[in-house]
Amino acid sequence: MSTAIKIENVSKQYRLGVISTGTLSHDLNRWWTTKIMRKEDPYLKIGSVNDRTQKGDSEYVWALKDINMEIEQGDVVGIIGKNGAGKSTLLKLLSRVTKPTTGSIKYKGRIASLLEVGTGFHPEMTGRENIYMNGAIMGMTKPEITRKLDEIVDFSGCERYIDTPVKRYSSGMTVRLGFAIAAHLDPEILVVDEVLAVGDAEFQKKAIGKMQDVSKGGGRTVLFVSHNMAAVKSLCKRGVILQNGMLIDSGDVDTIVSHYLRGDGNIENHKVWSIPEVKKEGFELLEIGVRKVDGDCGDVMRVDQDIEVFVRYKLTQSYENFWLTFHYKNEQGYKIFSTSGGGRCIPRMHHEGEYIQICKIPANFMNWGNYMVDMYVVKDSRAFIIENDVVSFTLANRQASLGSWMGREPGDVTPKFDYTEEKIG
Repeated sequence: MSTAIKIENVSKQYRLGVISTGTLSHDLNRWWTTKIMRKEDPYLKIGSVNDRTQKGDSEYVWALKDINMEIEQGDVVGIIGKNGAGKSTLLKLLSRVTKPTTGSIKYKGRIASLLEVGTGFHPEMTGRENIYMNGAIMGMTKPEITRKLDEIVDFSGCERYIDTPVKRYSSGMTVRLGFAIAAHLDPEILVVDEVLAVGDAEFQKKAIGKMQDVSKGGGRTVLFVSHNMAAVKSLCKRGVILQNGMLIDSGDVDTIVSHYLRGDGNIENHKVWSIPEVKKEGFELLEIGVRKVDGDCGDVMRVDQDIEVFVRYKLTQSYENFWLTFHYKNEQGYKIFSTSGGGRCIPRMHHEGEYIQICKIPANFMNWGNYMVDMYVVKDSRAFIIENDVVSFTLANRQASLGSWMGREPGDVTPKFDYTEEKIG
């Protein structure tokens, strides 16, 4: 299989707060050094790592630094990382919105990109006119665009408004049309940033399915940026992690997502405290985590596997009526169910000491996606500690392991019940 994209030593530097170098003398110095003397840009030697959480010593910052990557034709690659990691900058370089400060990018074929809502749209032009304009920018002929027009309009779901100026569209309609154009005009490389978050659930399902079809059916290459780890796992074969503008890991998607969730050693679905941060009225939270049964917290968890939520805590006094309650929330923050470890489950009388409580959630109960857990510490029917988002976890779609994406069923809880059926007539 041939290489679709080759990125060699690519870096991108910006100066904070100003355009160009900021002063005429610096601009002249750069021009004289690079154009006349044919030497390296003197302002490339200074600059700090792109860590947005800390104040830097330099006014120059490397949005990307020394990126090297090869992407094969037909690969679906998920690019993940925290906000400000350089994901969108990399896609802008690939889409030729801006050029790299150093290094080179080589690719084969046409690139279609959807970097943000309304990318490349003229607000005064109608949806139909924007389809033709975007196709022409990509190098398509008018007959080619016309042949695809009905398919694009039908996929976008904007047929009623296709002859209305785009400035009248909602953000959801705009991203629908933009994605439909990018995906249907036969690009060899499709670049998609986190714009699908704007669309509704139905469109997200269609869009991910279309990207899967584009990569499998036509052998085209897809680069997908998202903070939704479940979507990344279901769609992508490979993954790349960016951190502070640098590529820190790449490989198969399950390994990469697991690495990303683990972070710098404190996995989002596993937290341990040597000095308890949650401490009140004789209760101390020592550890909480989510893992697959007989597995570790760093393992990828799938919907068709039993998982368990475990809590280790310490009591420095005795309680007659004591229990823990957990509220499970979807990635939109809506509570989908709650469960308690008291009453019939565990005797409510608790003496001083250290405890570990494990709750098993059966396979095929929760849908694939991202979830957060709120913890309530209750005594005498009163919650005296409430910890919101105390732990979070991701469940991957079991279909990803079978190599076929079948879409996400509606709802956050999708239990697998036993059915019987017989012919009675």
